[in-house]
Amino acid sequence: MTKEVERTELHRTIWRIANDLRGSVDGWDFKAYVLGMLFYRFISENLTAYLNKQERAAGNPDFDYRHLSNADAEFGREETVKEKGFYILPQDLFANVRERARHDENLNETLARVFRNIEASSIGADSEEDFKGLFDDLDVNSSKLGSTVAKRNEKLVKLLDAVGDLRLGHNGNTIDAFGDAYEYLMGMYAANAGRSGGEYYTPQEVSELLARIAVVGKTEVNKVYDPACGSGSLLLKFDKVLGHENVRQGYFGQEINLTTYNLCRINMFLHDINYEKFDIAHGDTLTDPAHWDDEPFEAIVSNPPYSTKWAGDADPLLINDPRFAPAGVLAPKSKADLAFTMHILSWLAVNGTAAIVEFPGVLYRSGAEQKIRKYLVDNNYVDTVIQLPPDLFFGTTIATCIIVLKKSKADNKTLFIDASAEFIRQGNKNKMPAANQQRILDAFSAREDVAHFAKLIENAALEANGYNLAVSSYVEAEYIREAVDIRELNAEIGRIVSRQCELRAEIDAVVADLEERRS
Repeated sequence: MTKEVERTELHRTIWRIANDLRGSVDGWDFKAYVLGMLFYRFISENLTAYLNKQERAAGNPDFDYRHLSNADAEFGREETVKEKGFYILPQDLFANVRERARHDENLNETLARVFRNIEASSIGADSEEDFKGLFDDLDVNSSKLGSTVAKRNEKLVKLLDAVGDLRLGHNGNTIDAFGDAYEYLMGMYAANAGRSGGEYYTPQEVSELLARIAVVGKTEVNKVYDPACGSGSLLLKFDKVLGHENVRQGYFGQEINLTTYNLCRINMFLHDINYEKFDIAHGDTLTDPAHWDDEPFEAIVSNPPYSTKWAGDADPLLINDPRFAPAGVLAPKSKADLAFTMHILSWLAVNGTAAIVEFPGVLYRSGAEQKIRKYLVDNNYVDTVIQLPPDLFFGTTIATCIIVLKKSKADNKTLFIDASAEFIRQGNKNKMPAANQQRILDAFSAREDVAHFAKLIENAALEANGYNLAVSSYVEAEYIREAVDIRELNAEIGRIVSRQCELRAEIDAVVADLEERRS
């Protein structure tokens, strides 16, 4: 079986199980149970594999942590927490809890205790914040699972068995099965949840394009950052693009939604990013940013919420905030898009690149947003503006764009790329395959004019055009004219005129008949 066939079969199985199990529970709500149980299995197997390797290398070839007594297992707790960030006693491992589940009348309480113990194992350690509240959304006592304890436990048994039967492995598997399964489920849940799901999930091909743009010409970076990180799919694309060890100091992000913040941290673990290599914070990035001590960042990617509300000039302190003050004006209270842009620019390293998905209105709207664009263009921070195809994102069909920021440019020009046609239709959404992504990357790297696709514009011309950054203002659209047979066209016109005369005569006859009846 090929790797791709294996992946496809796994995806089908996962989605079937997820749908079969949820019953009447909304899919977007039920995701916490499937993804949370997937995470529980992963860390159990990850810890077991780690401890088995340690002990067997030390001369205990038959050692199996899963079958150790809890008392004997305590000896390794302190050192293991330092290394892995958490600890699970043998009786609390996924496989052992699953084995006893059908005969455990208090399964819901057992799982609640296990999850509390896993989080508690990190208290006092450097990993405490990374594990705190990770299982909050996996409420095993929720009425969503059933109206009685017995019904809830029945659902939990099925969930344990379904996740346990998935052909996933941590070490030596032919695919990154856990991380791949997680990303697939997040994508499917978002696709089926409309706006509520799409708000926190960036499609994989867009995530990859942003990451590749941010590291063009580099084989490694120091730190990567996303100020509105959602479930973490954007940040984790750097792991794929650069390789596991080439993000030297790790992954940084902040997320305002508590459930999605938990999912992001779980996503990091499932992609084998250990706790000391990521710092994901919960809170409002614009008014309470969490990473002042970690900036600047060499690579920043983000898909902030479109035209969301924020404090703006209602908070008198924000105009003096070093992130926003340089523009001399704040983004409108009803549209925080360019507030995120200014925040990102402020925390971007001198040698760094930021790639941001934007709502198209920020490119041309007047007022405060025009003044912010003026600041960005006059200081030569806008490197490239890319028009994306429509209908790429879940929950909206709008054609978004990408703004690329740099602080050290070799020219005083801005590149405009019209990638609105770089897609294929797949199912009920548009997709950007690798070939389409590559065409965009090639144009971005070459920084040259390409007829009907890319145009390099002097910043002075942008000033003259009122700092309008809409791609359509600078890249001429290609009009395809079809050959017309004039004789066939004239014949068709003749047929239409003739039919028109026939219909007029019929209408006149009907009118005459009606008038005759009235008289």
